[in-house]
Formats: sequence, C-alpha cells, structure tokens
Amino acid sequence: MISKNRLTPSGWAIIVLSAATLALGGCGRKGPLDLPPTANAAPGDTEAERAAQPSVFNPTYGSDAAPAASKGNKRSFVLDPLLGN
Repeated sequence: MISKNRLTPSGWAIIVLSAATLALGGCGRKGPLDLPPTANAAPGDTEAERAAQPSVFNPTYGSDAAPAASKGNKRSFVLDPLLGN
C-alpha cells in the first residue's frame, strides 16, 4: 500500500520558508543602528538632535505635539466586554 500523506518538494519548500520567515521575523530590536566601536560620533550629532528631526524611521517625532483632531464619541464594539473597554 502506498501512502498518499507524503509531502512533495513544494510542500517542504512551504514549510521551510514559513519556518525561516517566523525565525527571521523575531530577529533584531527596535531602535537606531549601533555604531561600530571604532567609529567616532559626528560633532553635534546627539540623541536629542536626532529625535527632533522628522524621519520615517523616527517613531517619536511629533509625540510632544497636541493631537490634530479632537477626540470623537466612543462607539461600542462587539469585543468590548472581552477587552475590558
């Protein structure tokens, strides 16, 4: 009797690619890149100055500013009892 439950090469490829995606998705940390130990910081390039510059990679830019729109009315949602809201 021949088993039909064997994985084909494309099935193995999907499993390997999924495992690699999950493994690589957890790598790294949030924040700027670290400079090599032998690199000198540019003069005047402090953390505060970099935080004040707008950038796609700067999630804290504008966090001190007031919200652009006023807060709206709270609408109910189906999962509110589960979420505790």
